[in-house]
Amino acid sequence: MDARHSACLLAGLVFLLHGFTAWAVVEVSMEDRVEVLKGETAQITCMFTSDDGFGALTIQWFYVSKTGEKHSIYYQDATTQMVERSTSFTDRIMVNVTVATREVVLTITDVQIKDQLEFICLVKSLTDGVSEGRTKLLVFERPDSPTIEGVQTGIYVYETTPSKIGSCEVKNGFPKPNITWYRNNAPIQGDSDEVKIMPSTTIESSGLFSVRSELSLKVMKEDKDAQFYCKVTYLVPGGTRMTETNRINITVYYPSTAVNVWVESPKGKIKEGDSIMFHCYGNGNTPSSVYIIKHGEKEYAVESNTLILENVTRLQNGYYECNSMDMETYEELSGNTTVFVHYLEPAVVLPTNIEIAQGEELTATCNALSSLQTHTAWFKNGRLVSFGHTLIVKDVTFDTAGAYTCVVTVPEIDGMEEMETLRVTVKGAPQIMKPEHTDLEESVANTVELTCHVRGFPSPQIIWTTADGKILETTSQNEMEDGVHSMVSMEVTSDLTAFCNASNEYGADALAFNIKAIVRITAAATTTSTSTLSSSTESNGVIIAVIIICILLLAILGSVLYFLYKKGKICGRSGKQDLTKEKSSKDNIVVEMKSDNTEDAVLLGVNGEKLLRSPQ
Repeated sequence: MDARHSACLLAGLVFLLHGFTAWAVVEVSMEDRVEVLKGETAQITCMFTSDDGFGALTIQWFYVSKTGEKHSIYYQDATTQMVERSTSFTDRIMVNVTVATREVVLTITDVQIKDQLEFICLVKSLTDGVSEGRTKLLVFERPDSPTIEGVQTGIYVYETTPSKIGSCEVKNGFPKPNITWYRNNAPIQGDSDEVKIMPSTTIESSGLFSVRSELSLKVMKEDKDAQFYCKVTYLVPGGTRMTETNRINITVYYPSTAVNVWVESPKGKIKEGDSIMFHCYGNGNTPSSVYIIKHGEKEYAVESNTLILENVTRLQNGYYECNSMDMETYEELSGNTTVFVHYLEPAVVLPTNIEIAQGEELTATCNALSSLQTHTAWFKNGRLVSFGHTLIVKDVTFDTAGAYTCVVTVPEIDGMEEMETLRVTVKGAPQIMKPEHTDLEESVANTVELTCHVRGFPSPQIIWTTADGKILETTSQNEMEDGVHSMVSMEVTSDLTAFCNASNEYGADALAFNIKAIVRITAAATTTSTSTLSSSTESNGVIIAVIIICILLLAILGSVLYFLYKKGKICGRSGKQDLTKEKSSKDNIVVEMKSDNTEDAVLLGVNGEKLLRSPQ
């Protein structure tokens, strides 16, 4: 082969190589954007095509700074895998290459706001050339819950410029959140003569946005019931989210067009002695209104829209007018109401006191003038005895006597009542109320008290006597509503009978009390020892001394008689005869000595020896 042929062959080979290179180019494809929440992990995928093997490829990752400069963060070829040092991504990135699918994935951990950049994936082939793709990393942060604050002062409807309603604020969101004002579920459009919305934005040191919005508007009367709030919209990966603030109300001051006055209490009918509470309000709302209530020629200042009249009477019936003046506009308005105070005059009983004989008929009336229908009832000792204005009792007895209470009430009003008392006295002969026991027993020397209860009118005269006609001194005697109570006290010395004698001009009555005297004997302890006798009282000692002397005298007399008997001077007997068949070694003439305060007797022999008495 000559040189020319070789040159042609080489030229053809070069042509073929150049043609192949022109048609086999490496290609890279990437997503336009990758979205991630702050603090989470982002994955950016780079897809490429190349006929070369993996060992013939070079892969590089870059990011584009805010100023447009391109900075390398990763490099890889057949022999090297290297993360660039001294970048903000050095410790937070990782690259995975999948040869089979021709896929390169850049993983970034703990994504921050500053990481919102454009990332470049570059793939270079030895034969296919170079290709790159770009993806923007978008970072999001949910904001804090929004807050709303309304004005605390009232707003007048006649203000000529928009007044501040409140402010909304949302903090720490990314990208910047948006605030929209609402009134009663309808969005408020700003930038007009009626409405002003002033937004402001703050970029925090963290790169997050804080947004504040202030609403001002010209209020109307209808705004007194309006609810104002804010809606906050913000972006998140894959969409938009919304949150709302609490609802607020504002105080709107507006003039009244009418004034109303009414009785707040008591509810229903009013009676004398009640306290009346009036309320006076205009249908407007302004702190500068002054209220006055007039009744006839009298004026009352109204404080806090309330007037209280205490302990009212029927003289306060009539027309009450409430006048209102707006101190801002000096406009006067008035309203009125009518009050009627019901009354119940004191009850009148005729007659108030009655003296009537037994067996006659009692009649009395009770009336009380009232503005309403009344109800009348009669009571005695708390017990109902009759209904109606007239009290009639036929065939009266002493049980009829006493106090009757007439109670007049108004059924339509609780607590409205009047009372009056009728006193009835029944004339007749005394009538002694017999007690449960008239036969009594009492110990001698005790005092017994006897009581006698006598009914009758005129008041009976009571005298206490005994069975033999002796008049007893009365201990006490009282005239009570139900009769005369008399009491006598006496000492019991023996059985006796006492009489309670009652009398007046209509007759007399008597009651006997039989008292049986009871004698109670009290035994006293005695002692037989000489030491006890020697310690007796002085009176007992004298008695014992007398007894001893008597015993001695008897002993002497006995000795004389015995001597005479021995000499035969007595009974014609010889002195040699014995007085007794058995002579005692001692003369046993015995005398029994008994003291008033001893139970046992002391026996003394003639010679003064002490003998014990045998039990009886």
